[in-house]
Amino acid sequence: MVNTKVTLSGLRLDNPVIPASGTFGFGYEFAELYDINILGSFSFKGTTAAPRFGNPTPRIAECTGGMINSVGLQNPGIDAVIAHELPKLKACFHKPVIANISGFSLEEYVHCCEKIDREEQVGLIEVNVSCPNVHNGGMAFGTCPESAAEVTRAVKAVTKKPVYIKLSPNVTDIAEIARACEEAGADGISLINTLLGMRIDLKTRKPVIANKMGGFSGSAIFPVALRMVYQVYEAVRIPIIGMGGVSAAEDVVEMMLAGATAVQIGAANLINPYASKEIIEQLPRVMERMGIKNLEEIIGGAH
Repeated sequence: MVNTKVTLSGLRLDNPVIPASGTFGFGYEFAELYDINILGSFSFKGTTAAPRFGNPTPRIAECTGGMINSVGLQNPGIDAVIAHELPKLKACFHKPVIANISGFSLEEYVHCCEKIDREEQVGLIEVNVSCPNVHNGGMAFGTCPESAAEVTRAVKAVTKKPVYIKLSPNVTDIAEIARACEEAGADGISLINTLLGMRIDLKTRKPVIANKMGGFSGSAIFPVALRMVYQVYEAVRIPIIGMGGVSAAEDVVEMMLAGATAVQIGAANLINPYASKEIIEQLPRVMERMGIKNLEEIIGGAH
């Protein structure tokens, strides 16, 4: 009998598998397909202070080994999430959920985090300073240590729940930014968000995405994500949630060997809505094949 349980900043998870923000809605959409309580947890749709329609269409493009998206943080806004989405979620998911918060200013991050921190269903807050699909916000806060640290300090001042900072891979030194977040009080790090990519339509000779560029995700980015998780594990002492191209139980084990305590599944959910469920079901068999009895014992095992 293998043990798949892991602990994130005091939050005990039945397994380390967590659908990533933006790929799992608010959960109840997937609850129509299977019992989502099988999940360790999940990170709900990135939420801002005001409702957002998102970027103009087309905003999705397929590519080899993945996809490019420029959805642009479409969401109903923090008040609607608290009033409508969380009650609907509570009816079908009986574990603590991860709240993904985005912003366009320091004040917006603080406002949203302070509000969501009061919600009983929220076990952990994931602060997204890494969205490449919006202007004057998102990734702008996550590309230099000082800005990332400033957001971290401000959010930690108004929250009691664990705060994980979600970092961008579109930087020169990911470890430096992770260290700055840790020093500013972050409880953990989530990485990576999408890489910046684009496609050009050969018929029109123009970019496929209306926003020209978007976030590149999917199995093709797994080696980059793994490398960055490995680097950050050596740079900080706080837990890491690893993500980026994870599409199989073996990838979960590899991410954990690199240093992740838990692992998020992103684009794979959009290809196969049962992806997270199947990975959870495969994980004990993969552990048995590899001689792993307790998942927590392999965290950082490749170092």
